Amino acid sequence: MISDSSSSTQPLLLLLLGDSVTIGDISYKLKTPRNPELVPLKYLSDSLPQAVAQHLRWIMQKDLLGQDVFLIGPPGPLRRSIAMQYLELTKREAEYVALSRDTTETDLKQRREIRSGTAFYIDQCAVRAATQGRVLVLEGLEKAERNVLPVLNNLLENREMQLEDGRFLMSAERYDKLLQEHTKEELDSWKIVRVSEDFRVIALGLPVPKYKGNPLDPPLRSRFQARDVYYLPFKDQLELLYSAGPNVAAERVSQLLSLATTLCSQESSGLGLPDFPVDNLPAALHVLNTFPMLSSQQLVQRLYPYKSILGKDGHTAVESVLSRFELSDGRRQAAPSSVLSVSTSRESEGQADVTVQSAGEEVTFQRSTDFYHLFCIFVALILNVPSWFIQPLCCLIQDMTARDLLQQRYTLPNGDTAWRPSPLVTAALEGKLLLLDGIHRVNLGTLAVLSRLLHDRELDLYDGTRLLRWDRYQALKEQLQLSDQQMQERSILPIHRAFRVLALAEPPVVGGGSGSSRGQQQWLGPELLTMFLYHTVSPLARAEEAGLIQGLAPSVPMEAAEQLLQLTHSLRQTNDPTAQSLASSLSTRQLLRICRRLSRYPEESIAHAVNKACLSRFLPSLARASLEKALASSSVQDPPDPAEQPRDHSCVVQDGVLTIGKVSAPVYNPDQKMKVPDVLFYDNPQHMMVMEDMLKDFLLGEHLLLVGNQGVGKNKIVDRFLHLLNRPREYLQLHRDTTVQTLTLQPSVRDGIITYEDSPLVKAVKHGHILVIDEADKAPTNVTCILKTLVESGEMILADGRRIVSDPLEAKGRPNIIVMHPDFRMLVLANRPGFPFLGNDFFGALGDIFSCHAVDNPKPQAELAMLRQYGPDVPEATLQKLVAAFGELRSMADQGTITYPYSTREVVNIVRHLQRFPNEGLANVVRNVFDFDSYNKDTREVLIEALHKHGIPIGAKPTSVHLAKELPLPEVRMTGYWTLNQGGNTRRKLLCPTETRAVDVKGPAFLRVQSYPCHRQESRALSFTEEKAHWQIPMNEVNIICDAISSDDTLYVAMCNPVSLYSMTERGESIRCMELYDVFPRTISGVWQPFVTVAPLGSPLDGQVVLHEEQSNTVLHLDMGTGAVRRLVLSPDTDQTSSKASGWWSSKDQQGGHKMCRDFSHKNWLLFYKEDGNQLEVLDVLEGQVHSISLPINLKSVFLVAEDRWLLLESNTNKKFLLTKPMHTAAEDSGVCQLHSISEDPVSAGHGAASAEAVVPQMLSNEQLPNENLSAALEQKIVSPNRLLADSSCFAQIIVGFPDLMSPNEVYTFKRPVDLSAVKSSGSGSHTFFRGALRSGTAKRENCIALLSANQVVRAIPPSQVPLGDVYPKDVTPPLAAAYLEVTDLTSKKLKYIPVPRSMTVSPYTNWLSKVSDCDVLVAALGSGGVVTVDMGGYVRQWETGLDTLQRSLMEWRNMIGSEDGRPIQITIQRDSGLDVSAPKHGKLDPSNAPHVGGNQWAGGTGGRDTAGLGGKGGPYRLDAGHKVYQVSQAEKDAVPEEVRQAAREMAEKAFKERLKEIDMSEYDASTYERFSNAVRRQVQSLRIILDSLQVSVPVLYARLCFPSSRLFDPAVSEFFVASSGLPMTIDDLKTCSECRRTPPLTRGLFSHCKNDDDDDDDDDDYIEASRQDAMSCFMVPDVRFSDPLTMISSQYDIVGHSGDGCDIELVPADKTPKNDKQRLKVLKTMHAHAQFCMSGDYTLEATEASITELAREEADEHFVVVLSDANLERYGIRPERFAQALTSDPQVNAFAIFIGSLGDQAERLQRTLPAGRSFVAMDTKQIPQILQQIFTSTMLSSA
Repeated sequence: MISDSSSSTQPLLLLLLGDSVTIGDISYKLKTPRNPELVPLKYLSDSLPQAVAQHLRWIMQKDLLGQDVFLIGPPGPLRRSIAMQYLELTKREAEYVALSRDTTETDLKQRREIRSGTAFYIDQCAVRAATQGRVLVLEGLEKAERNVLPVLNNLLENREMQLEDGRFLMSAERYDKLLQEHTKEELDSWKIVRVSEDFRVIALGLPVPKYKGNPLDPPLRSRFQARDVYYLPFKDQLELLYSAGPNVAAERVSQLLSLATTLCSQESSGLGLPDFPVDNLPAALHVLNTFPMLSSQQLVQRLYPYKSILGKDGHTAVESVLSRFELSDGRRQAAPSSVLSVSTSRESEGQADVTVQSAGEEVTFQRSTDFYHLFCIFVALILNVPSWFIQPLCCLIQDMTARDLLQQRYTLPNGDTAWRPSPLVTAALEGKLLLLDGIHRVNLGTLAVLSRLLHDRELDLYDGTRLLRWDRYQALKEQLQLSDQQMQERSILPIHRAFRVLALAEPPVVGGGSGSSRGQQQWLGPELLTMFLYHTVSPLARAEEAGLIQGLAPSVPMEAAEQLLQLTHSLRQTNDPTAQSLASSLSTRQLLRICRRLSRYPEESIAHAVNKACLSRFLPSLARASLEKALASSSVQDPPDPAEQPRDHSCVVQDGVLTIGKVSAPVYNPDQKMKVPDVLFYDNPQHMMVMEDMLKDFLLGEHLLLVGNQGVGKNKIVDRFLHLLNRPREYLQLHRDTTVQTLTLQPSVRDGIITYEDSPLVKAVKHGHILVIDEADKAPTNVTCILKTLVESGEMILADGRRIVSDPLEAKGRPNIIVMHPDFRMLVLANRPGFPFLGNDFFGALGDIFSCHAVDNPKPQAELAMLRQYGPDVPEATLQKLVAAFGELRSMADQGTITYPYSTREVVNIVRHLQRFPNEGLANVVRNVFDFDSYNKDTREVLIEALHKHGIPIGAKPTSVHLAKELPLPEVRMTGYWTLNQGGNTRRKLLCPTETRAVDVKGPAFLRVQSYPCHRQESRALSFTEEKAHWQIPMNEVNIICDAISSDDTLYVAMCNPVSLYSMTERGESIRCMELYDVFPRTISGVWQPFVTVAPLGSPLDGQVVLHEEQSNTVLHLDMGTGAVRRLVLSPDTDQTSSKASGWWSSKDQQGGHKMCRDFSHKNWLLFYKEDGNQLEVLDVLEGQVHSISLPINLKSVFLVAEDRWLLLESNTNKKFLLTKPMHTAAEDSGVCQLHSISEDPVSAGHGAASAEAVVPQMLSNEQLPNENLSAALEQKIVSPNRLLADSSCFAQIIVGFPDLMSPNEVYTFKRPVDLSAVKSSGSGSHTFFRGALRSGTAKRENCIALLSANQVVRAIPPSQVPLGDVYPKDVTPPLAAAYLEVTDLTSKKLKYIPVPRSMTVSPYTNWLSKVSDCDVLVAALGSGGVVTVDMGGYVRQWETGLDTLQRSLMEWRNMIGSEDGRPIQITIQRDSGLDVSAPKHGKLDPSNAPHVGGNQWAGGTGGRDTAGLGGKGGPYRLDAGHKVYQVSQAEKDAVPEEVRQAAREMAEKAFKERLKEIDMSEYDASTYERFSNAVRRQVQSLRIILDSLQVSVPVLYARLCFPSSRLFDPAVSEFFVASSGLPMTIDDLKTCSECRRTPPLTRGLFSHCKNDDDDDDDDDDYIEASRQDAMSCFMVPDVRFSDPLTMISSQYDIVGHSGDGCDIELVPADKTPKNDKQRLKVLKTMHAHAQFCMSGDYTLEATEASITELAREEADEHFVVVLSDANLERYGIRPERFAQALTSDPQVNAFAIFIGSLGDQAERLQRTLPAGRSFVAMDTKQIPQILQQIFTSTMLSSA
C-alpha cells in the first residue's frame, strides 16, 4: 500500500491487492505483461504527493473508459514522470517516442530496412503499441510539424490504420466480429491485424501559445482528454526539497521555493519573465547541500540566469523578488581553486570521494549516479579529468536533426542498412563527459529529444535499442533473472553512472523574446531552463589574464603585455556597444596569439597586431574611430603606414630557405609536388608585406584567415605563398548549398553500396597538405562552425563515423581514427562582411580561432609598379590615370556613394587588354568594367564624373579638339642697344657701401595648419584644350587672393582679408592652409588692410616660405609642416608701422610700399627695397644675416637678372642701372657693390647717340634662353648671353649679351600694334559694374611670366585688351572670361589668346574690393614647365602652352579615345520591334494594371513605342506603373525621327503644366522645388543603396523629424531619414516571418540646432539656402509599390522645430502630411519664415532630451536621434559634459551629434570631449549624408 502523507484532507490511497490496483475508489485489474522489460521501473516513490495521486486516479478513469489522454503543463519532467508512474503502477508496457520537428511518418508507423539485399518494413512505436496492447507515450506534440501527427488521427479515433507493407490495423471489436464469420487464416491472408483493446495513448505537451511551438491540429486535439499538470503544491514540493538537502537550513529552502513559486505566477508571466525551473530545485539543493558556503544568489543564478536573459526591467523585477525573500545576499564565493584528492569511496560502491579547496575550506563530496548538468563546471575539475574520460567535442549545427544527435543510418558492405551510434550515445554507454558545443544553434525541437536522457537517464533509439539508468537496469536484470548478454540481445543497455553532459553556448540575447529587436531568436527559454544548471563564463580579470599570458608566453615584453591588457579591459568595461563589440575581437585567445607573436617578433607594433586582430580596415567608421580613440588612450601608438617606409620586402629562396622581408622559413620537400600551386604573380611591396605577416603566423603554427574585397589578390597571394614554401594544396570552395557532409565527405554509390570518399579537407588532414578554403563567407556559418573543433582541439567527427584526432596516442587500438598530420594547416579566404557581398559574417563567427589578415587593394605606388609589369608597353600616363581613378572609386565605395568596390583585378584586366591591343582606346576598354552599371543612371553619372575627374575621356570623340586660334606674331626687329657704362671714367662708376648685421628673430609661435581635400579635376574629359586640370581652393567669400607662386611642383597662394597662406602640389590630394589672422588682425585703425607676397625657400628649407607684407614691411618665416611662425626684423625701425598708412585699395596717390624680390628665393636669399627709397636689404635666411646696400639713387623697381647682377630703375627718370656685387655679399675682398648706368640707344642713331625713351619692364627673366630657342626666335644661329623682357609696348624683347657682355647689347623686339597702357581696362564680364570705376590705380601684380624652355612669354590680360575680332568669327559670341592668357611663342612666331573661364563663385563683395591685377586672375609658372592661374574665386587652373608638350598630350589623348574606324567593339543582342513610331500619346489606362511589353496601346507599358511608359521609344514622357522594365536597344531609340521627338517634348510640357495647374502651383514654384530636390537626389540614392543592403522588414515606420526653426541645415539630412521609409521588403521575407505584422518599426528622430546668433550673420545666407533645400527634402518619400498588398509599407512622420521661441514647435502634424509638391513647398516657406522672425536662443539640451525621451516611448527596432549644431555651445553656457550626458541618457536611443562648421578648432575640441563615435564634424554640408550613412550603417551592422 502506498499513501500520500502530505495531504491534510482525505488522502487518496493506493492499494495493491493481488492482481488489482486501487486509487481511491477506482480500481484497475492488473495483467501480466508479455514483455516485462518494457514496463517502466523505479518511478514510484514510497510516498506520493496527493497532487500526483489525483492525476493518477484521473488517468485510471480515462484508461477504464478506453480514452486517450493529454497531459498539458509547464516545461519539466513532471508530466512524463506521472505517466511513467501510472504505467509502472498498472504494469503496462510502454512505447515512448519524443517528437521533434524532424519526426516523420516513418518514425511513427513503419520504417523500411534492407536485409540480405531485400527491403522490408519494421513496425515502429505506434504500430507496435497498437498491435501489442501497449501504451504509446508521445512527448512534445507541439514540436512536431502539424501535418505529421494527423497520420494518427484514425488510429486514435477508430483504432484503424493502413500500413505501408499492405497490412491494415483494425479495432478489436470489429476484428472480433469478422472473426465470428471468417477464420483467422482468412483474416491473415487479407493482412488484417487486430488492434489490442488495451492500446492507449498518453500525450505530453506544452500549452501553445504561451510557449513556443505549433498549436494542436483541431482534429487531433478533439481525440484527447486533457489534464492540466501544474507544478506540485508548495507543501509537497517543500517536503521533497527537505529530503534533497538535509543539511540546508529549512528557512533557506522555503525562501528558494517561495522565489520559484513567485516567478512562476501569472503576474510574473505578465511581466515577460520566463518560468522558473522548479523541477531543478532538487538538483540545486544537492549542490547547496555539498557546498553550504555557496550564496543563495549564486545558486539562483545557476538555476535562473536572469542577468543573462532579461532586460533592465526584468532584471529589476527579479532583484525585487530576491530582496523580498531575503535572498539578495550578494556574496560571491570563489570557485574551488584546486582538487586535493580523488579516492574510491569506502562507504558506497561505485562512488568516489572528491576533496576540493574552496574559499579556504576543504569540501568533500561523492560523485554518484545522482546527476545534475552544468553549463560550465569548475576549470580545476576539468583539468583533473583524464582525457580518456572526455568524449570528443560534439559540435552542434543549425540544421542538425534529432536523428543526427542519436543515431546515423549507414549501409554495410553487403548493402544492408544499419544504425551507427552518435558520440552522444557512445558517451552515455561508456560513461564519458559529453561536450555539446553550440546548443544555441540547434532548434529547440531538436534538443527536446534529450530531455528524457537528461532528466530520467533513459533513451529510446531509432533501431529499437533502449538505454536505461544504471539502477533501473540493474533492478530489471535482477527482476528478469537475465545476464548482461541476454539484456543486450533484448536491445537493453545501461547508461554508465559516470556519464555527464557539459553544454557550451554563446550568451543569450538580453531581453530577447520570440523575435528580438535585432532579428535574433532567444534560444534560452523556459523549456531549456529545466534541462541544465547554468554557469556564466565571464572574461578573465586583468590579473588572471596577465598571469595566463605570462605563463603561456613568458617571453613577451612586459610593457607590451600591459598596454595590451589596458586596451582590452578598457574596451570590455565600457558601456558603449560599439566598444564592446571591439572587445569581443580581443578575446583571451587573441591576446595569447598576439603575445606569442610579440615574443617571437618583439619589434612588431602592438597597434598593428590589434588592428589585424580586429580587422580594423573593414570596420564601420564609428567602430574604427572608437578603436583609434581607445588605442590613443592606452598609449598604444599607431605606427606610420609601413607601405610608405622604404623597407626591403624582397622575396629570396636560397639554400632551401625562403626569406620574405626579415622572416625566414625552410622550404618544404613534398611527396606530391603536382599539388604545389604555380601562379603568375608580380611582386609588389604591399602583397609582400602581407606574405611576410602570413609567414610569421605560419611559423607560429597558426591557421590563417585572409579577408578582403573581391579582386584584391587573396587567391594569388595564397598560391604564391604556398609556391614559395613548396607546400601542396588542397582546394575547397564553399557556396550557399554547402553542408557539413559535403564539407567533410563526398558520398557516392558503388555496386549498390554507399561509400564515402574523402573530401579535400580530410585529404589535407591525412597527408599534411595545406587546405585552402575559398569563399568561406558564402557558406552558412552554422556549417563552417564545424571548423572550430578542428582548429581548437584538432578533432572532428566525419559523416561515416570516422574521427579525426590530433594526438597519435589516442589512435592506438581504436578503429576508424584518422590522425591529423602535424603539417596540416588551413588558409581560409573570405570577403569582408557587409554589403554588397551579402555573405555571412565568417569573421564574426569564427575569426577568433584564426590569425586574421586584411588584404586590401595595393597602395597607388605599389599598384602602379604591378601594372607596369602587366603592361610594360602601356603609357605611364595611362597607368597613372587608371590608378588614380580606381583609387577614387574605391574611396567612394567605402563612403557608400557607390555599391561596387572596384578592385585591382579590374585594373589588371584593363591593362592586359591595352597591352594586347594597344590601338584600342582607354575610354573604350574601361567599359569592360563599367558597362555593368550602364543601366543605372545615378551610378553611371558618378562613374563618368570620377573617370573624367582623372582624365579618362570616356564619351569624348577624337575630333573634340578645341585649341585656341593661332595668330601671326609681328616680325622681330632690332630696335636698339643697351650699353653698360664702365671703365676708367669714375663719373659713371658709383660705389655702394654695404653693411651687415644679424637678423632679429622673434618667435617661434605655432599656428594651426589645416588640411583640406583637393578635388582635382582633369579638364580634358570631353574635349582637348590647353587646360589640363582645375581645382578649387577652400576659401571664404571675403578672402582676396593677392599672390601666387610655385616652387617645383608646389603652388603657394597668399590671401588677405584675413591673411592666410595655402599650399598644394600639382597632383596632391590635400590643400594645406595656415591662417595668420592673429598675426595680421583684420583691421588696424579701422582702414588698413595687408597685402602680402610669398617667397618659397629651397633646400635645406624645403616646405618653408617667407611672407612679406608690403605696407608694414613685416617679414615672416613660415614652416608649413610644423606651423612655426617667426618674425624676422630686418632693421630696428621695421617694427614700427606708420599709423598714417592708407588703404591699399584706394585710388588716391599713396606713398611707396616695401617690395620683395624673390627670384632667387630657392637659394634662400631675398632682396627688399622701398619704392622711392635708396637702400637695398639682402636677407640671407640660412645665415640669419641681412646686408644693407646704400644707393645714390631712389628706386622705382629692381629686377634680379642674375645672382650677382641686379637691374635697378630710378624712380623719376626710369633710368636703368646695373648693380654688380660679389657672389657672396659679405666677401672680405670687397665690402662695396658697383653701380653702372645703362644707356639705351635706338638702332637708327647708332652707338653713342642720344638715348631713346626709357622702357619700363614688366617682366625680366633671371636666366637666359637656351641657345636653340634664341636662334629660333631671332631666326639666326647665335650663341650669346641673353635675357627675355616684356613690357606694355611689345609682346617680347630679347636683349642679346645682357648682362654679361660689356659691349653694347642688341635689343630685339616683337612690337605690339597698340600699347597695352593705351587700351582702357574696363573690367571683365558681368563684374564690370563693380570694378570699372576703380581701375585707375596701378595693379599690384604684372601677371607676366617667361617660359624659357618653351620659348614663350605668357601674360594674363583683361578681355578688353584682346583683339576678339581676330580670335573669334563674327557669328560666334566670345565666352565670358575672367581673363585671357596671351601666349607669345617665339619659336613658331605665333600668338594665342586662351580664355580663362570666369569663376562662378566670385562675389561682388570681394570683386570690387580687389585691386590686385588688371584682370581677375593671377599667373604663375609651374616647375614642370606649365602655367597655373588662380582667379579671384579661388579656382586654380593648370595650363599647357608649350607646342611640343601640347603635341605629345594630344597624341596621348587621342590614343586614350581610340580610333573611329567603324569597327564594332561589342556585339549586343537586343530585341528590335521592327515597327516605326507614329505620334506620341498617353495611351489607354488598364484598369487591372497588367504588365504590357511592346506595342503602342497601353499607358505605363515597357519596351513599346509612342505611349507613356518606360524603356520604349517615341513616348511623350516616362510613366512607371510598377512593373518590370523591358528596354528596346539604344540604337532603336536613336532612330526616332526628330519631329516625333519634338512632338513628344511638347506633349510632356503640356502634361507638366496641367499637373501644375491641378495642384495650383506656378512654374516658378515648380522650378524651385525641382532645384532643391535635384540637390539631394544623388545622396539619397547612395543612402537608399545602403538601406536596401540591410534587408530590414519594416511594415510600419514612424520617423520624427525635429528641425531647428532658426537655421535649418543641408538638404540631404532629412532626406536620409524619410527616404528610409521606402525600405524595400521582399515577399519571401514576409513569408519567413510568421509574426511580421507585429514586428516593431525602425524609428528615427532628427533635430538640428543652428542658433540664430545676432553677432554671426556672415553665414546666414548659406544656412537659409541650405535650409530651404533641407526642409523640402523631408517630403521626398519614395513611392513604394509591391505586387503583394501585404508588403505595403506605411510611412508616417511629423516635423517639429526648435528656436528661441521654444523647443517643440509643430510644423507638420503626423495626420496632415503634405500630399503634393505645392503643399511641401508651402511648409518649406513656413519654416523659412519662422527662421527669419524667431527669437535667438538655445534649446539644444531641452530639444535633445525631449526627442530622446519621446522616441524611447515608441516601439521600434532601433531609435536614432541626430543633433546638428554649430559647435558654439560654450556661448550659451552648455558644458560638453552636460551635452554628453544628454546624448547617452537612454541606452535604447542611438544619439549622435554633427557639428556643422567651426570657429577655429572648437568643434574638434568638443568632439574629443564627447563619447567616441557619437560626434562628427562636417566642415562642408556635402559631408552630412555620408556621416548619416556612417551612423545608420554602423549601428545597424554592429547590431545585426
